[in-house]
Amino acid sequence: MRLRRRTEAAPKRGRIRKPRLLALVLVLFALSAVAFSYGLVTAIRSELGALDPSNPRGDVDTVVYSAPNKSGQRRVLAILRGDESRVLVRSDEIAPIMKQAIVATEDKRFFEHNGVDVRGILRAAWEDIRNKAVVEGGSTITQQYVKNAYSRNDKTIARKVREAALAWQLTQRWSKDRILTAYLNTIYFGNGAYGILQASRTYFGGKSAAELTLPEAALLAGIPASPSLYDPVQHPAAARQRRAYVLQQLYDQGRITTAELEKANATPLPKPEDVRLPGTRGPAPYFVNYVTDQLVARYGGERVFGGGLEVTTTIDLDLQEKARDAIQKVLKDPSGPAAALVAIDPRTGAVKAMFGGTNFRRSQFNLATQAERQPGSSFKPIVLASALHRGIAPGTHITSKPIEIDAGDRVWPVKNYEGSYLGSVDLTTAMVHSDNSVYAQLTNIVGPKAIVQTAHRLGIRTKLPAYFSIGLGFVAVNPLDMARAYATIANDGKRVDGSMMGDRPRVVNAVRFRKTGKVTENKVVDRPVLSPAEAETMTAILEKVVEQGTGKRAQLVGQAAAGKTGTNDDYADAWFVGYTPDLVTAVWVGYPNELRPMETEFHGEPVAGGTLPALIWKGFMTRALADRPATSFKSPPYLPQYDVRVVYRGGQWRLDNGFCPATRVMSYYAGRLPTSTATCYANEVSVPVLVGRSVESARVALESVPLSPDVIYVPAKPRTRPGEVVKQTPRGGFLSANGRVRLWVSAAQNGLVPNLIGSSLPAAREQSRKLKLRLKIQYGDGPEGTVLKQSLDAGIAVRPGLPLTLLVGRGSGA
Repeated sequence: MRLRRRTEAAPKRGRIRKPRLLALVLVLFALSAVAFSYGLVTAIRSELGALDPSNPRGDVDTVVYSAPNKSGQRRVLAILRGDESRVLVRSDEIAPIMKQAIVATEDKRFFEHNGVDVRGILRAAWEDIRNKAVVEGGSTITQQYVKNAYSRNDKTIARKVREAALAWQLTQRWSKDRILTAYLNTIYFGNGAYGILQASRTYFGGKSAAELTLPEAALLAGIPASPSLYDPVQHPAAARQRRAYVLQQLYDQGRITTAELEKANATPLPKPEDVRLPGTRGPAPYFVNYVTDQLVARYGGERVFGGGLEVTTTIDLDLQEKARDAIQKVLKDPSGPAAALVAIDPRTGAVKAMFGGTNFRRSQFNLATQAERQPGSSFKPIVLASALHRGIAPGTHITSKPIEIDAGDRVWPVKNYEGSYLGSVDLTTAMVHSDNSVYAQLTNIVGPKAIVQTAHRLGIRTKLPAYFSIGLGFVAVNPLDMARAYATIANDGKRVDGSMMGDRPRVVNAVRFRKTGKVTENKVVDRPVLSPAEAETMTAILEKVVEQGTGKRAQLVGQAAAGKTGTNDDYADAWFVGYTPDLVTAVWVGYPNELRPMETEFHGEPVAGGTLPALIWKGFMTRALADRPATSFKSPPYLPQYDVRVVYRGGQWRLDNGFCPATRVMSYYAGRLPTSTATCYANEVSVPVLVGRSVESARVALESVPLSPDVIYVPAKPRTRPGEVVKQTPRGGFLSANGRVRLWVSAAQNGLVPNLIGSSLPAAREQSRKLKLRLKIQYGDGPEGTVLKQSLDAGIAVRPGLPLTLLVGRGSGA
């Protein structure tokens, strides 16, 4: 018995120790949490002072350098000072409507939350989940300000927590107006403008922030969310749409009236030539602005302006000067057309020269990157690249003649320059002579969507519409786009991206962080777009354009050259884009501020791509390559081509099975022929789509083809009209004449809704009862007991329990 009592006592002592141990652990955990919280709060409080933009921040200037010259020396292009981006203004020096606009757009509950808006975070998370993409941000203005002013750039959860804590602490110590003023003083508004005063000066002719009007404030308030996308210079349509969104937010929140909303929406955007940052920069200022925008997109404005970066760019100032000279020697009339020029090293993707305008002080509008104009026939190589990439060989013959292409919603008539047609020609000859008819038909063969995809893969970043006219260059692009696309062709079909910036033109070679000594190189990243054989074939064809075709004035002495001219219909834009094995250059000529035809500017003759642009290109390339040995292009490999008869069926080109109408002969590379054969029929006719039509109408349509119907009746869905075709097999496509089409036709199972208008209420009740309808009666003015209106149309199918509401007259004395 004693032994048993001892055994029973042991667990009792264990039950006493466990609660004590648990209590001790909880106490230690609580003490640790208190210590951690105290340490975190203390550390965060110590950082609050650094968030004030008026405090000295110990900024280190960012220096932007050119690429090293032949002696290995770099030249300073610009110094981006910390205070350059922080021209501070007081709260009373900012227009109230500007504050209202930024709050309405960025943080509607700014004056209600304590720096972190939990409701906003949950709402944003729900929208992101619902749309399966990040469509709405949950950060408050306070959090965004802390993020912009916070010097660390590591993307960690700890940083997010710290930012949220700082935002909360800042709200406890600063007034809302002080936070809002600091935010407006430090956010980036694009085009080099950092802070509300610089933005006001840049976009509105030196105006102060206190003078901003409603449409001006709405435009600026919409920009910070995406300074590049909503840039009114480069993307006016998107900027106008974004401004309309801001104005709508102000209207919905009761800040402006309907009249103010309409008037502000009708206000024009600032003219591109009037958008300029106060002050100037050193050599290649347009290039520096473009580099700055890339750096801000990568690192944020706080680190770029005063973050101590040492940026080595790709610009060759010797080539930059030669570009200026080449343009000035050809375009001598200051009141005449202007030019833009971009030169790229195809092997590295490095932008070596960028001429964007003659007077940076007067206008910061960069003709090389922001002037989106129609490239005309210089876009045809992209159409050809799309065809080659799909196995279509340049030996394909297409008849050059006046044509009309069915573009779906309209018919597109296509004519050649001066009405000259070549008859049946291959794609090479059509390129050499810039034949519109042939390349419009090739666009129809390849498809506009495929051409847009090819253009973007080659390096064109501008958004392009998938219209049939894209094949003749009736889209808007800029010279940098075109130079980069041609550089991909010149580089054996490989687009060059940068390891730092991704799919963007390489304008930065390396960035050194002087505070840490760390160097980040923007390494060359090759992205295959075309096969080497496709690219070499393209080059051989474009070489003939310079040797024999529209680009003869661009010929270089003792140096192989390839390229293409481009001219739009009314001579408002003229292009030459060409390359040697070592350098790619795009030249655009036109009037920057208007689509003004250049009908006499070339010695009394119209300006086409083979005139002034080709002469500028030749002058620049001759001097740029003067110290380099002559080089030649690789010869394209021999690739067997086979002529086959094909037909377009089911969204793709298929081999003819011998019965297909409307076929054409195309040449394909060996191993690249269509893999499927079309199912065509003898005496083939098109099957009309009949779904939605009455059975009588469907019978007539089929008999006229001629085809025969096989009708199958199926129950009609409630609220639909019976006797209509609801399904057919086949739905469209082709059959042999007199073939049979199966039609499924709806039939009422439970009767039809009767026309009860004018009936007495008892009669209406009786008919509704027979059809088992759920009747609801409402009364209104009219003859007593007479049905005046019914909720369901007469003649549609019913089902038991279907609700029907009747409006019945209550009598004149009611």
